[in-house]
Amino acid sequence: MRNTALRATAAIGVAALLAGCLSTAPKIGDSGAKTVVTGAAGGGEAANANSAIQRCDKPFGTVALVEDQNSAWFRTLSEYKLGSTVPVIRLMVQQSNCFIVVERGRALDNMTTERALQQSGELRGGSSFGQGQMVAADYAITPEIIFDQKGTSGLSGMLGGFGAGVVGALAGGFRKNEAGTVLLLTDNRSGVQVSAAEGSASNTDFSLGGFGFGGSGFGGARGYTNTPQGKVIVAAFADAYNQMITALRTYTAQTMGGSGLGTGGKLQVEGTVKP
Repeated sequence: MRNTALRATAAIGVAALLAGCLSTAPKIGDSGAKTVVTGAAGGGEAANANSAIQRCDKPFGTVALVEDQNSAWFRTLSEYKLGSTVPVIRLMVQQSNCFIVVERGRALDNMTTERALQQSGELRGGSSFGQGQMVAADYAITPEIIFDQKGTSGLSGMLGGFGAGVVGALAGGFRKNEAGTVLLLTDNRSGVQVSAAEGSASNTDFSLGGFGFGGSGFGGARGYTNTPQGKVIVAAFADAYNQMITALRTYTAQTMGGSGLGTGGKLQVEGTVKP
């Protein structure tokens, strides 16, 4: 009788362990995988967008996102499984309706392929991939993450003092994640910087016994939607973008007078020839 009871108890224990190993059904719109940039965009309309993101009645112009993937900050992100910042920034920009986004990334290769097929005669008649249809990018937005490696130690300084980038400062059972970002807006025709904005964000990821709730450690980082570090970077970019739009609402062009920009500055150097 006793052996039978022990076997029954063991069976129940095994069943409980197996139940703990079973995965639950995925949930559409799982809030645990969201950042501050949520929802979708279609044309000038946004769906389920974060109301904290600035929105414009009319766009300022067309814009392309240009990310320097050879920069030191991008290489650091890659080390911790955090990839391109462009997709989430593009979503935010389109939802805001402050700019119309044009493709200048990898999808441009597909556009080129379709035009080559048209020219080769392989596409059906009326496919309309002729010349003169691409839209120019009036502006370029360049994202940057600022890293500060001073006074850090271990795990590459936990990604620096992420008063830029991301820092994890362990203290008393929690990790504070901070991010500092910069967005630059350049006029593509003149090359003049039209606007620059800095953004910041932080959160606290509570942990117990070295395991953060929600998978906080850099070693488990999978992307911007499922790590506290990735989410705080997105929030910092949203802050920078909001500040940029606020400044652009009252934009006035910088002027020098005289014969115009690029024809000789006012800080003259001896020996130079004035225009």
